Amino acid sequence: QVQLVEPGGGLAQAGASLRLSCAASEGAFNTYGMGWLRQTPGKEREFVAAVSWRGTNTQYADSVKGRFTIYRDNTKKMVNLQMNRLKPEDTAVYYCARDASAYQVGSGPYDYWGQGTQVTVSS
Repeated sequence: QVQLVEPGGGLAQAGASLRLSCAASEGAFNTYGMGWLRQTPGKEREFVAAVSWRGTNTQYADSVKGRFTIYRDNTKKMVNLQMNRLKPEDTAVYYCARDASAYQVGSGPYDYWGQGTQVTVSS
């Protein structure tokens, strides 16, 4: 069983920065790719960013490319999402997730999810 815990999130003004963190308290982490996804009311959950199990490969949605950075620290079993130049359309509940298969790039499919953390960006 894997538990992913997401402290952080919060409220920010447009143009500001926030960092999201996701910690794996139990289960395997270091050999699995990880992703961040987000969801707004009435919409499907959408992919935001992914990092491979070694942290050497990353992927981003076009909407966040150049503004967000995903990175991981396998010694601490954590994956982070640094969000810069935030926009109101980044407002969503953000989820971290673990790849269902080991040694992949983090883009899913996913088998474990964090509880979600709210990010609200005001204009």
